Amino acid sequence: MIRSNDILGMIHSNAYDACLSELTNMRTMGSVPFGGRYRLIDFTLSNMVNAGIGKVGVLTKSNYQSLMDHLGTGRAWDLARKHGGMYLLPPFVTGENGNFGNRLDAIKGNLHFIARSDEEYVLMSDCNVVMNFSVSEFVAFHEKTGADISILVKRGKVPAMANMLVFETDGSSRVTSAVFGEAGEEGTFSTNIYFMKKALLERLVNEAAALKKKNFEEDIILANINSLKIFAMEHKGFAYAIDSLAAYYEANMALLEAPNAHDLFTSKRPIYTKVRDDMPALYGIESNVENCLISDGCVIKGRVENCILARGVTVEKGAVVRNSIIMQDSFIGAGAHAENVIFDKSVVLKPGKTLCGAEGFPVFVGKGIVI
Repeated sequence: MIRSNDILGMIHSNAYDACLSELTNMRTMGSVPFGGRYRLIDFTLSNMVNAGIGKVGVLTKSNYQSLMDHLGTGRAWDLARKHGGMYLLPPFVTGENGNFGNRLDAIKGNLHFIARSDEEYVLMSDCNVVMNFSVSEFVAFHEKTGADISILVKRGKVPAMANMLVFETDGSSRVTSAVFGEAGEEGTFSTNIYFMKKALLERLVNEAAALKKKNFEEDIILANINSLKIFAMEHKGFAYAIDSLAAYYEANMALLEAPNAHDLFTSKRPIYTKVRDDMPALYGIESNVENCLISDGCVIKGRVENCILARGVTVEKGAVVRNSIIMQDSFIGAGAHAENVIFDKSVVLKPGKTLCGAEGFPVFVGKGIVI
């Protein structure tokens, strides 16, 4: 039986940054805010620690200052430990190529970290798929099927992301074929969560590097479908792949539906995040709030409908905010109107101003901008 302390976690914090350039201009994909209180990496980290994984390496590439601020020592995830714990792995990894350019480069550049780890298995994941899944069930699936490589997959519309693999499987869930999927088509696509023996990963990456290969999905997965036992386990619960600003908006808004929120935030597998001590939300006498997620520290004096408000947001008297995502410490002035918008941190909408996007196509306002 595979024990949790035999598993090394590896998280690619910058994967698919370009898909969400509006929000990753000054941060990694992993540190993008989500659901009012969380960052995208919180879900990946929590999935790992809920399964008992005690050593996690976070691969960085660029813009990772906010990620460092958020993760700190890893205490919020019980990863501040003398043995194991959380490791931030820097981007400048090899003398021959400097800052890595892709997933295969990132793994190759950190083989020294992998090789020096005592764990026998490796669980690799990106940060841009929001889900709460049982890593323990995934590991049990790997063991039961006798797989060399197990991949967590999701059935639905293929995300618009580079090198997105779509699989065909037989009755035993073994992958029989795979192609790079077309965005928007129905298919069983990879969530880019892989589980395998550490020794196998090292061998495959070294072989690919020796042949000057550059693509993990093509040169590791596709190239070995016939020679290795590759199995796919389908995740049937809530899962959103963040491949655009519209998808980010849709994934957040999906939390306003109770079944989705209950699936993602289950007491069986809590989602942990950095704690910010703040006062409870305050509601004015004339405030009106309907179907919203309101975080600590908010002050609501106006009308808020179908919104997600992060910590420290202020909505002044007479202001109306609808169908919007308002991030930390933003300010909506008296009599202002915001609808179908995404405000990054510390945005100010001055009194009496109006800003509206189209339904499904929100207007984005960058960090610290005053309108």
